[in-house]
Amino acid sequence: MNFTTTIISRAVQGEVLTENEVTVTGVEFDSRKIKAGDLFVPLQGTNDGHEFVAKAIENGATATLWSQEAEKAPEGIAVVLVKDTLLAFQALASYYLLEENPDVIAITGSNGKTTTKDMTESVLSQKFRTYKTQGNYNNDIGLPYTILHMPEGTEKLILEMGMDHAGEISILSELAEPDVAAITIVGEAHIENLGSREKIADAKMEITTGLATNGLLVIPADEPLLEERTHSLSQTVETVGIQKGELSATILNEDKGATVFSVDDNGYQIPLPGSYNVQNALIAMAIGRWFGLENDEIFQGLAYVQVTQNRTQWLKTSNGADILSDVYNANPTAMGLVLDTFAKLPTEGRRLAVLADMLELGADSFSLHTSMVEHINDQDFHEIFLYGDEMKGLKVALADRYPTLAVHYFSKNDKQKMVDTIKNSLHANDSIVLKGSNGMGLTEVVEALQS
Repeated sequence: MNFTTTIISRAVQGEVLTENEVTVTGVEFDSRKIKAGDLFVPLQGTNDGHEFVAKAIENGATATLWSQEAEKAPEGIAVVLVKDTLLAFQALASYYLLEENPDVIAITGSNGKTTTKDMTESVLSQKFRTYKTQGNYNNDIGLPYTILHMPEGTEKLILEMGMDHAGEISILSELAEPDVAAITIVGEAHIENLGSREKIADAKMEITTGLATNGLLVIPADEPLLEERTHSLSQTVETVGIQKGELSATILNEDKGATVFSVDDNGYQIPLPGSYNVQNALIAMAIGRWFGLENDEIFQGLAYVQVTQNRTQWLKTSNGADILSDVYNANPTAMGLVLDTFAKLPTEGRRLAVLADMLELGADSFSLHTSMVEHINDQDFHEIFLYGDEMKGLKVALADRYPTLAVHYFSKNDKQKMVDTIKNSLHANDSIVLKGSNGMGLTEVVEALQS
């Protein structure tokens, strides 16, 4: 990036308050991350970002956006006056996107969007210069931030799009104007805000708001809520799935370290367990084929993908037991898939599970948590650890159905007690899976089991 303040002011419909024109080479909204030559964007959050402009100047900011009174603008830095710094931030991202003009791939879903983003980037990077959303920067702030950090010369930009409420993905899709879009799954995440899976499907379909008219939408073949919402689309729609869909896979072998599958008599593998991860891989494959990649390029991209931390990640406890950590987020559909997969994986010892509350499930939270009993049995699982208020119903359901299964329950205040109990129970040849919403802090449990 190499923008003058004049260019920035035109892009964001602002006004340059200072006489001397300067050039910016980067953009940050966190004053602590500012480097020499950066543009500082003071956003309104818990604190007003305008309060930190002095720190930005100290760290080397060349220019700043400013939405307070002009007479309050700081000295010693170029100032671009705007009505709203967030809207200006987004407008500047749109301008940079037009300047660089990469193909944009947008990915959303109730679960698996980060892994699918990682797989798609890994596949496309076999042939193109790529850039992807870093971490979980997938909202109205994170998405423009990702765009503005895209290296010059990027050919394919893979953007993750998240949401809590209806209308949010429409804003992101209109900003990014994707050439390709994908929806991984319609689960129950945020059902408290949206009211039903039908409304969640509507919210996910907002990804098509800015989708190019000659673009591609990839959806799972086993989700009728999405299929029925694509009938009126002008874009190409491709379905993917396990032994179903236009792009269909057959799973050949599955173990802790990899899953092998075939598509059109060609073999592929991913360094992850689970049919749900194969479905994510099929989305990446469909996108790769859309952009003309050969089978061997897709094979390489999938076989050597590196996924973001805490998404289906194998680790070791301090005594050598295997940990399957999938603790970034959770909803009933995703938790059920993880439990089903874990139950089938070979292990020398016992299988244990740590399940924490799934948040934002609204009025159906109790029944949705209790429904996890359908994914647990006393043959495949030997010990269950439940954590959080919403897991009380599952505790009762498991006790009724499997009275001999060892089930331990812990309130949210008893995290350390749970860690101690797990450590005392784990054998070196055991395998343990952890799944729950990010807000439950299971990352701390994973770290404690490793120490």
